[in-house]
Amino acid sequence: MKRGYGRVIPINGPPEEELLPMFQLKNVTRQFGKKTAVSSVTFDIPQGQMVGIIGRSGAGKSTLLRMINRLVDPSSGSIAFGEAEVSSLRGAALRKWQRDCAMIFQQFNLVPRLDVLTNVLLGRLNHRSTVLSVLNMFSRDERLMAIGALERLGIEQTALQPAGTLSGGQQQRVAIARALMQQPKVLLADEPIASLDPLNAKIVMDALRDINERDGITVITNLHTLDTARNYCERIIGMAHGRVVFDGQPKDLTSAAVAQIYGGDTAIEESMTSTSINIPTEAPRETASAGSKPLALAGL
Repeated sequence: MKRGYGRVIPINGPPEEELLPMFQLKNVTRQFGKKTAVSSVTFDIPQGQMVGIIGRSGAGKSTLLRMINRLVDPSSGSIAFGEAEVSSLRGAALRKWQRDCAMIFQQFNLVPRLDVLTNVLLGRLNHRSTVLSVLNMFSRDERLMAIGALERLGIEQTALQPAGTLSGGQQQRVAIARALMQQPKVLLADEPIASLDPLNAKIVMDALRDINERDGITVITNLHTLDTARNYCERIIGMAHGRVVFDGQPKDLTSAAVAQIYGGDTAIEESMTSTSINIPTEAPRETASAGSKPLALAGL
């Protein structure tokens, strides 16, 4: 069951629903020297929402996600997840949080020379001892789990290919499979479709929505495209100049709200930001080599 949507910033008054949030961000700020990238951001995210964060380049979207994952520390303010104060975690507790809060990047962050299966298995590193990680000794169950993740993303036939030989869309699906191997509670996606063609953009966004709906994992994704945010996200947060200026449902994202997020007096034609991903649901899958069996190829 989907949860509450927060509030639209310009409207005074309390939210319609009061729900226990998974996340609580309070006055979160990040400065880089004299530049303020994120300024006094406050919002709650209940468990199981799919949230899209939109805004112009430089609005603070990526910095915000990186602070949630603790790749970047807040300059001030607090980030809480349940009873845990995420913004103050250190050492093993921080590593555990970064396991529970998986991150998907625009540029995939795979190891190109390693095969796809090994790249996916790297998502288990925070679950394993240092010795086993150094020796690259993954169990049969972990290898089966990795193949299952690849099958879910429709790319199991690429298991033994070097990751660098895959298309951009395939590499992003490998990155999602790797994130699933972390068995996360939260999935953060930083511009996951910015470098993809419309077909692969749809495949990736369908995968993120499936993870959100089927697994109940909270998904927070930065997006440049308004139509994608409307189609896939139950809640949209708009940022401008490091601040949250909109927080509501897609139906509340009016022309006036869009102008407030993106600035300027000229109305934005949404086709300018469209991914044009209204294509048949069933996308063609890559064809495996004749006779190849992913489990057999993986030594299983």
